[in-house]
Amino acid sequence: QVQLVQSGGGSVQAGGSLRLSCAASGGTFWHYAMAWFRQAPGKERDFVAAIRWSGDNTYYADSVKGRFTISRDNAKNTVYLQMNSLKPEDTAVYYCAAGDERGYSGSMREYAGYDYWGQGTQVTVSS
Repeated sequence: QVQLVQSGGGSVQAGGSLRLSCAASGGTFWHYAMAWFRQAPGKERDFVAAIRWSGDNTYYADSVKGRFTISRDNAKNTVYLQMNSLKPEDTAVYYCAAGDERGYSGSMREYAGYDYWGQGTQVTVSS
């Protein structure tokens, strides 16, 4: 049984930083892209960032580009999201996701094959 377990998150003032982690277990994640999504109250789940298995390619939503950084440690099957210069509009529940990227050469921003999801973690940014 594949599991993605998230940690991190919490509350911070605008301008602050938080780091999210997502550890995968129960399967082989060779060739799995990892991503972060977020869902604000009353809104749809939106793409935030993604990283391919090799770590060579990263993708970001325009709203977080330059402020958030996605990275991964394949030896630990873990993906991270470093969030800097946080804004109140970043407030949301954040979810990590994993999907087999083999055979897909497009942008991970549009990838729809994320098969596994974390439990979600709340990030609240106050002004």
